[in-house]
Amino acid sequence: MKPTRKIFYYALLALVVVAGFATVHAVYAQQQPTSYAIVGAKVFPISGPPIDGATVVIRDGKIASVGKGGAPAGVKVIDGKGLEVYPGMFNAVTEIGLNEIGEGDPGSVDTQELGEFNPQLVSATAVNPASDHIPVTRVDGITHVIAAAGMGGRGGGGTIIAGQASLFNLNGWTMDEMKIKRSAAMVINWPTLPGEAGGGRRGGGGAAAAAPAAGRADYDRRMAEITEWFDRARHYSAAMTANPSSVERDLKLEALVPVVKGDLPLLVIANAANQIREAIAYCDKQKLKMILATGPAAGEVKDVLKEKNIPVILRPTLTLVRGEDSPYDENLTLPGELSKAGIKVAFGSYGNEFARRLSQQAGVAVAYGMSHEDAMKALTINPAEMFGVGKDLGTIEAGKMANIIVTNGDPLELTTQVKYLFIKGQLVGMETKHTKLWDEYRKRP
Repeated sequence: MKPTRKIFYYALLALVVVAGFATVHAVYAQQQPTSYAIVGAKVFPISGPPIDGATVVIRDGKIASVGKGGAPAGVKVIDGKGLEVYPGMFNAVTEIGLNEIGEGDPGSVDTQELGEFNPQLVSATAVNPASDHIPVTRVDGITHVIAAAGMGGRGGGGTIIAGQASLFNLNGWTMDEMKIKRSAAMVINWPTLPGEAGGGRRGGGGAAAAAPAAGRADYDRRMAEITEWFDRARHYSAAMTANPSSVERDLKLEALVPVVKGDLPLLVIANAANQIREAIAYCDKQKLKMILATGPAAGEVKDVLKEKNIPVILRPTLTLVRGEDSPYDENLTLPGELSKAGIKVAFGSYGNEFARRLSQQAGVAVAYGMSHEDAMKALTINPAEMFGVGKDLGTIEAGKMANIIVTNGDPLELTTQVKYLFIKGQLVGMETKHTKLWDEYRKRP
């Protein structure tokens, strides 16, 4: 066969294969019901009090109605008697789809890039929709997540502006199917102040003032670089508005324009009290919309967080304390402490190893002083509002995306099971790598 004919043959074969997969996918999608009614369940809408014996109707990916009454004609009915219905939970900071095995297989990790300033990078482009972490996480009631690459950069020498975090559903063949917001926040690892690398408890602003001159100079240099990027983004935006044809396109500056305009939040990773104070003061001066991702140091600056209305995404409660002199329960009491102070709180797993245990982290916070209502909001509507999708997610109300879980009890209880899981109105199976291995090995002779 001549080379040109071979090329034509293989191209035609590729088109046939792709068309075949597309047809199978389309037929499969057509076989799935598009309308459901969960009948007779106790519904916890989050936006209001629970509704006993309610019916939730789902049509074409959205919640059509919530209230009393039976199922309308032409829908698949799910008997909800004895069950409870909640909004799907939101894991507000993860590396899901970006980090599969970690140190055991560096080739499966796509969380870091070379260079200190990479605002043009978008996490969604690197997410693996076939990751085993996705089904394992969602069967515990987590229907959508933020994936953020570049967290934990060493402010004194690693990644500073790490790129854009992405918000997506935990179901779909491709990121185009899964995405909710490709760009949900710009991730920045706040430079470390001298003497605060460990994030231990220290006093107020005095520690920064007393820091060694050389260390403070390095911090100031980092901050000057950050400011230069934001200033350049403002000039770039103004030039593009005035005469776009005269401006050479710059993807890094283009990515920062929504940040300096206040349209895209800045997700600030900071683990020490003085870091947080400096970040808040800086974002306030620059008029940047800030979301803080942190641990127990937030308790030391709750007055400023409340005053400036800064929302906080907390690290897991079931983690080690910062130092040998730290209170044993500092991570456990922190969510309740911040919520009672009027600060909007959400939970994130950050890494993937305990991403599915988000509700357990919140349940422990309730045991240590957080109200049950605040804990449920921290898992649902709070993170949705932080990332600008509160009108679409976070509560069970007509018109919102049908990300819903049906359980046999309180989702904050460790023994509660998710019986039905809906993502974007589609009933999702409960099979995971864990269940496959269970089925395989329990049949072993």
